[in-house]
Amino acid sequence: MSFLVWMVFFDENSYLNHREFNKEIEKLKNEKEYYQNEINSDKELIKNLDDKKELEKFAREEYKMKKENEEIYIIEYDTIKK
Repeated sequence: MSFLVWMVFFDENSYLNHREFNKEIEKLKNEKEYYQNEINSDKELIKNLDDKKELEKFAREEYKMKKENEEIYIIEYDTIKK
């Protein structure tokens, strides 16, 4: 009986330690999946930026760039509900 209690609670390979390790593994798997999706979306964006029109669109939307003799208007929407 004491051996069982020792193995479940006090040993360095105890059930409690395994449970914590399994939670950590699950968390790391989720992070890996998230970052893999981010990498794939960035690869797709880079592939699309090879096209001159897509590159121009990206520069206009993300960096508010414009051509000479051109005026742009930035419209911001209030997202706070009243």
